Amino acid sequence: MKKNKAIAIILAVVVLLAGLGFYGVNILNDTTSKGDKSIILGLDLSGGVSITYQIMTENPTQTDINDTIAKLEERAENYSTEYAVYQVGEDRITVEIPGVFDANAVLEELGSPGALYFITAKNADGKANYSYDSSSEEDVPYKLNFELEELIENGSVILTGNDVKSAEAGYQPDQYGGNQPVVSLVFTDDAAKIFGEATTEAAKNDDTIAIYYDDHFISVPTVEAAITNGQCIISGSNEFAEAEELATFIRIGAISLKLEELESNVVGAQLGSQALATSVQAAGIGMLLIMVFMIIMYRLPGVVSAIALAIYTFGTICFVQLFEITLTLPGIAGIILGIGMAVDANVVTFARIKEEIAAGTSVSMSIKNGYKKAMSAIVDGNATTFIAAVVLMILGSGTVKGFAYTLMLSIILSMFTALLVAKYLMQAFYAIGLKDKKFYGAAKEIKTIDFLKRRVLWFTISLAIIVAGVGGVAYHSATGGNAFNYGIEFAGGTSTTVDFGKTYTIDEIEKEIIPYVSKVTGDSAVQATTVDESTNIVLKTKTLSLEEREALNAMLVKEFGVDEDTITSQSISSTVSGEMRQNAIIAVIVACFFMLIYIRLRFKDLRFATSAILALLHDVLIVLTAYVLLRITVGNTLIACVLTVVGYSINNTIVVFDRIRENLLSVKKQTPESWYEVANHSLTQTLTRSMYTSLTTVVMVVLLYVLGVPAIKEFALPLLVGMLAGTYSSLLIATQLWYEMKIRFKAKTE
Repeated sequence: MKKNKAIAIILAVVVLLAGLGFYGVNILNDTTSKGDKSIILGLDLSGGVSITYQIMTENPTQTDINDTIAKLEERAENYSTEYAVYQVGEDRITVEIPGVFDANAVLEELGSPGALYFITAKNADGKANYSYDSSSEEDVPYKLNFELEELIENGSVILTGNDVKSAEAGYQPDQYGGNQPVVSLVFTDDAAKIFGEATTEAAKNDDTIAIYYDDHFISVPTVEAAITNGQCIISGSNEFAEAEELATFIRIGAISLKLEELESNVVGAQLGSQALATSVQAAGIGMLLIMVFMIIMYRLPGVVSAIALAIYTFGTICFVQLFEITLTLPGIAGIILGIGMAVDANVVTFARIKEEIAAGTSVSMSIKNGYKKAMSAIVDGNATTFIAAVVLMILGSGTVKGFAYTLMLSIILSMFTALLVAKYLMQAFYAIGLKDKKFYGAAKEIKTIDFLKRRVLWFTISLAIIVAGVGGVAYHSATGGNAFNYGIEFAGGTSTTVDFGKTYTIDEIEKEIIPYVSKVTGDSAVQATTVDESTNIVLKTKTLSLEEREALNAMLVKEFGVDEDTITSQSISSTVSGEMRQNAIIAVIVACFFMLIYIRLRFKDLRFATSAILALLHDVLIVLTAYVLLRITVGNTLIACVLTVVGYSINNTIVVFDRIRENLLSVKKQTPESWYEVANHSLTQTLTRSMYTSLTTVVMVVLLYVLGVPAIKEFALPLLVGMLAGTYSSLLIATQLWYEMKIRFKAKTE
């Protein structure tokens, strides 16, 4: 690289860092002050809209209620991936959407029945089902001549939204030569046949078939010819956004229950302002410590790493705001994992550079070879995690989808900073004169450690921990409790609304009110939210018995002087629905399957892939054991914690396997002895990298635990256990499993 080009690259990186830093700091300031350019925060960090619906349908079945909740979840996802929809009592449903503070705007869309009906012009008696209404202010001024229920019963309603296979917004030419927004429908096979018969009959008499949606007509077209291909066009939308919104609701399907708004409130953050402040503080301190560590350990490459890491951090902040990703505790986990992978990519590369220098290669060639040799490990490690993120985004819902978004963004940015920014910056520094080996350091030769010698011991230790977890499950189940300490997100609970007569901040509630509530209810994971423009506070606890509710009411009256008549309590269902849990499990299984396939193709050996997945399963089981034995509350963050560990574990293992694959190429005779030697040598070569990467990532999590509020501590603790387990398995489990499979299941070519 020429000197002029090197200077230009350094200046470009400085400008990039300055620009991202300026905007990143402004975004953080805006976020803490809730400005227009702030990051959208979840209910746990910011608050949002809470809407409670009364179910007006008499004697609804639980299946109908569950179906309605599922459909409301799909609608809520149009606003944010971090919504919560749950049943309250026997006949109410509450929807909570973060980052939205205009309840009326949400109600207009979310609360609409969303039922789509296709109605014939006349009933069986020849009477008109609908007629023109000159007094109507609707865009399509028609009115029903009979009650909708009557039309459904007498067969005038031929199809509903449930008969629609797909609905997409688009354009079609209008009579003036322009384009008008429309919704294109495709019916199911059975519905297509019914629609074909109805339009054939209507075409004989130039009759209409009306399209009725959300208590009003949206189109009353005259049928000029039979439509037998199962497709239909809905026109009448003024704007494309309107057509797109209609298409979305039709895709979701009709809500079978009649809902009526009972109340809507703007609620405050569940974790308080300190949660976000301490998270940012922990991240800032952690980043500084990592940068200092990298500079001390790697000298000039460490400086390059610090600059790349700063660009990654501020870039992540900017893109989270730009793409309107809702940030919650699980989202923070995705970013932490991204930081670990960004550091890891640099550590892997710098270790290679130091090895090249120690082997007598020139600095220039060492830099080139270092990046070349590190490329496969970096790409494979990030690719497997990215595959998991894509699968989670497609198949997951709620918290899982939010985690996937931040993880995908983090991986892309970490790859960009490690493989482009850091690489060219390193070459630029060399080109301007920093060519002495002392600026880069040389790897010290480490005597090969026999990691495989005590592999039976490592397997036994892991098995003992997992068995302890199984024993904990059995013990808690046998003594009448739950295997896990389920929080209200998974088990449901009791919601108590109290008028305290004065306003409290969420931080004051955590210090002054929640300790009393926890003592009376025996629940250490009480959730509290404030209600905007009122003195009400909503306290969510585990399910309380009648005696516990009475004790809670008595305490509130005695300690806080509230009027007992203002206290209302009702049971609430889990906010993590069964479908959401099922989606999360399916997504993880499918992600593991695709990672297995990728590793098999890249490493051309199923034993690498199998041992990597088994090591990953080992780490997840260790995390679950921690939840069981330490009685950590199982809430939304469990899913994010497990997913983070999955990404972290697979990346750790891939780096070691990449070195084994490389070293195997230099072995002339493939024997169990040579495999044993290669495995130990590869683990020794990557030991420093494994320890450094784990240290830098663990620092972030430890700071979250030390500085965070109680809810963040409960999130950081199992995350810390998972990361330590990931390091342990990459060094002492995964390679040992590979070796056992290698000697027990030899391929014919070997």
